[in-house]
Amino acid sequence: MSDSYPELLADAILGIDTLWGGDVMCASGTGRFIADSWFSDEPLPRAYTHAAAARVRKSGGVTAKTPDRDAIDAYLSVVDIPSAIDGVKQEAARMGGLRRTYVQGLVQSFETMWDLAREMLGQGSPVPYERGVAASTGKPPEPSDPLGKRERVAELLGQPGSREDLLAAVDTWRKAHSVPMASIRTLGAAVVAYFDDLTARHVVPYLPAELGAVPRANIQFLPIQDAWFSGSMNYLGRARRANGSPEYEATYEINASLEISVPEFLQLVSHEVVPGHVTTFAYLQNLYWRGAAGFEASVLTMNTRAATLFEGIANNAILMAYGVNEVDQLPDQNLQIGVLLALLQDDAKNQASYLTWHEGAAQAAVAQKLRNEFLVTEERADKLSGAWGRHPLLGRMYLPCYRAGTEKVAELRRRRADEKVIPALYGCSGLVDVSTIEDVL
Repeated sequence: MSDSYPELLADAILGIDTLWGGDVMCASGTGRFIADSWFSDEPLPRAYTHAAAARVRKSGGVTAKTPDRDAIDAYLSVVDIPSAIDGVKQEAARMGGLRRTYVQGLVQSFETMWDLAREMLGQGSPVPYERGVAASTGKPPEPSDPLGKRERVAELLGQPGSREDLLAAVDTWRKAHSVPMASIRTLGAAVVAYFDDLTARHVVPYLPAELGAVPRANIQFLPIQDAWFSGSMNYLGRARRANGSPEYEATYEINASLEISVPEFLQLVSHEVVPGHVTTFAYLQNLYWRGAAGFEASVLTMNTRAATLFEGIANNAILMAYGVNEVDQLPDQNLQIGVLLALLQDDAKNQASYLTWHEGAAQAAVAQKLRNEFLVTEERADKLSGAWGRHPLLGRMYLPCYRAGTEKVAELRRRRADEKVIPALYGCSGLVDVSTIEDVL
């Protein structure tokens, strides 16, 4: 690997991120997009710092209602994204086995996102849906099957009647267990502490001793009004202690209009914080800081096979925290209902993608299916069938990641002991993604 690799990778990732309107240095999910982190202490690349980049970010990039083509053309005249991607591909070919395969997977995602951006500008051929899904998940697209989870929810609620009766029962259950948004910070802090303790008991014992001192949940909960997302985990990782080591800090912005029950909120905290996303990113930052992982571990990216694995870790995090493999092994019936509803929502994300882009279904039809078959709230059905599902990048590349990653991690934990799987999931055997993790087990 040459000295130019970090710069090439940074230009590729932040170039694509900028083109799609993202700002990795923004502390809020309202400004971030494709690039999930920048905590290397390396100088930001030209793809981010050039004056033309700020103009593209401000305009919203290729997904703006009216893209600023002059700004985009000016940016692409000084930042050569295809050459950066090709440079990363050439660097990957010089790497050793596992790392080479991982970076080659990143390249496939970068090439797809670049071609989708060109499609948005009316350039090049349309990108097939199958290509986007394969680039981010390593698998062809397929529909979700909610039947098993839905039937189990009905059984737990004692509701053997029609689907309409079940949906009404779920809505009633959610209202009876609803989270008071005015208390979200207090509740969030308590639930984070609870899951951090569970993680210390059921996850940490399988990890190398070096990770024991890493804060797993240095996070603040922040309610946010009128966001297009239900929640956004913003891993920052740029604060430093007096000795120069990271503080591993993050925030979680939760949409104040979100309708969520307390049991679903417990699953959300395990997913987004500990032992889910914040813990995963903190461990990877520590591995990078200690020289045990390459530069690619410091600039984590959506719409990749690594992101699919991270979503799989996060959706299985509550089971890992309790030291169990199945939802019906969780200690509380309401908690089981909440986790099943959360998993159905992520199945619905994949289904929204499949119905919209594979079958060409109208938004209203998609929303109705998500509501009736996957038991999501009306607010979620609208967002998943609309702002998310019909988004030219998220709808085609990211929504399928949740289900694909969840099923992969669950399957690995059923087949193999946690003492083998858990260290591999967190990068202790080398940085892996949903397609390469089996290579270290």
